[in-house]
Amino acid sequence: MAEEIKETKNKLGKTSIGMEPNIAALLSYVLFFVSGIVFYIIEKKNKFVRFHAMQSIIVFAFFFVAHFVFGVLYIIPFLGRILYNLFLIFELVVWIVLMVKAFQGDMFKLPVVGDIADKNS
Repeated sequence: MAEEIKETKNKLGKTSIGMEPNIAALLSYVLFFVSGIVFYIIEKKNKFVRFHAMQSIIVFAFFFVAHFVFGVLYIIPFLGRILYNLFLIFELVVWIVLMVKAFQGDMFKLPVVGDIADKNS
């Protein structure tokens, strides 16, 4: 177990902010796109952290806009509430998966968003 952790740290490289890369990547998701922006700006050299920060920005900006769309659907008596609640559950699951994968040191790419983040990191 200790060998795996040491190997993951070596694989991810060093950050310009003096933080472990997997911790910085995890923290880029914690406050949604706000922490993503912060880590994208302050981390200059680590591609792993910059990738997760950019993915955070894109994913949570999309979720931010989607809240308005599903919020409008909420006025539909039964179906709107079900769709909105399913969206909230989906958003929570995606958020948790992204944080866990970042902490584990994985370059976990979401479809479409991951490719955009990879190009801009």
